[in-house]
Order: sequence, then C-alpha cells, then structure tokens
Amino acid sequence: MTDNQAANTEANLTEEARLVISRTFNAPRELVFQVWTEAKHLQHWWGPKGVTIDVAKLDLRPGGMFHYSMSTPDGHKMWGKFVYHEIVAPEKIVFTNSFSDEEGGTLRPPFAPEFPLEVMNTVTFAEQDGRTTITIDGGPHRATPAEHAFFKGMFDSMQQGFGGTFDQLDAYLASL
Repeated sequence: MTDNQAANTEANLTEEARLVISRTFNAPRELVFQVWTEAKHLQHWWGPKGVTIDVAKLDLRPGGMFHYSMSTPDGHKMWGKFVYHEIVAPEKIVFTNSFSDEEGGTLRPPFAPEFPLEVMNTVTFAEQDGRTTITIDGGPHRATPAEHAFFKGMFDSMQQGFGGTFDQLDAYLASL
C-alpha cells in the first residue's frame, strides 16, 4: 500500500468513526473558552461525574499538554492527557487525548485494549446572543480499522459521558 493509499484509508475510516457532540451554554464565549483552557477551572468540571480531577500540568500552546489524574470515590486513579495541536482563542482548540501514565507517557485505556490509543478532537466555540455553543468533533488518530470500529461502537456510551461532563460544565459556569 502506498502512503497516499494509507492516508486515504485513514481519512475514510476517520470519517466513519467521528463523534460530533454540540451543547449550548448560557455564558459568553470568552468565559467558556477560559474554563476549557485554565487548570483552576478544568479541575472543577472536566471528566466523568463522580471523579476528582487533579491537574498535574497545563501548558496551553501547540505541542503543550494538559496532564491530569482522575480519582474515583473508591480510590481508583487513572491518568489522562491532551496534547495541543492548535489554539485559536476564543474560537477553537485542536488536541489529541489519550490515557497516560503518571509521567505523561501515552497508554492504552485500562478498560478496553481495542480503544484507540489517541483521539483527535476539534472543539469550536460559537457565540450568539451571549450564549456559547461548543461542538466537539473527534475520532481515532493513527488507529487500526479494529480501533475505528470499536470507537464507533462506543458512541452511545461516549455521548452519555460527555452529557455528564457537560452537565458539570453547565453547573460550573452558572456558579461563576
């Protein structure tokens, strides 16, 4: 397979396995962008309901990283990270996210070895009448066909997970 054929196959698989989620918040775009890009805010709303987020590092620049741990009430701890590719304040953030170790090395998710190692996300922020709509468009990055298929099969679960995270974001924005 040539490099062009491989790139076309990756593009086609990625298009098939893209998760797109939008939600509108009653807050101005600058504030919503700020709570996506500052550690003091992310720790209050990012992640699944019921987990505690501890920010190890946030370096908001292309090539920089948001590295964090998630602790469950029963004491289980997992690490995750974003690696930023593009930041256009207050309009867009492009990053890969993955599970990681404590040092920031990329790991397979502990719950599913078939889940893609990395997911490429584009988050856009659009304001109208003082309200901000966030759209997350994400899909497997440098993944196998099996990883693409597994990711696509997780859409319902991921939509529920983002729904809970966005509920937390909505409540946090209302508290500011």
